[in-house]
Amino acid sequence: MKNTIDATVTFSFKGETYTPSTNIDLDALMEQSGGLSHLHSLLAKENGIDTYSYLYEVMEQSPIRFVNARGAVTDFVDNEMLDVEGFQQQWLQRRITDKLQAISSRVLGIDDLDNHAELKKALQEAYDCGKSAA
Repeated sequence: MKNTIDATVTFSFKGETYTPSTNIDLDALMEQSGGLSHLHSLLAKENGIDTYSYLYEVMEQSPIRFVNARGAVTDFVDNEMLDVEGFQQQWLQRRITDKLQAISSRVLGIDDLDNHAELKKALQEAYDCGKSAA
């Protein structure tokens, strides 16, 4: 299931209240940028706010609220706050697991790696060794 969420930030600047919001496809954002570190700038861009303005600087000081989560990201939203680090780690691990599953299906004919815990662990360790060597 696709990971999407609605993000909103409310703040005041020069006597006006602003509430920029957007729906974020977290999978696409993770694929594109590898992380979620720039959510304020994404909200600004989607709502026509110049990231080199005082308006943006004030916006950056306000917390983003997250609602209407869909997909695995629902496990990382509590009281309209998103555990960004937790979601990123889970998303990246899921991506690795999907790659390992594809290899085990293609090479070994194993369609459910979860039923072969020792093999899954060995493949994960091999992946980690390759990653640390690179």
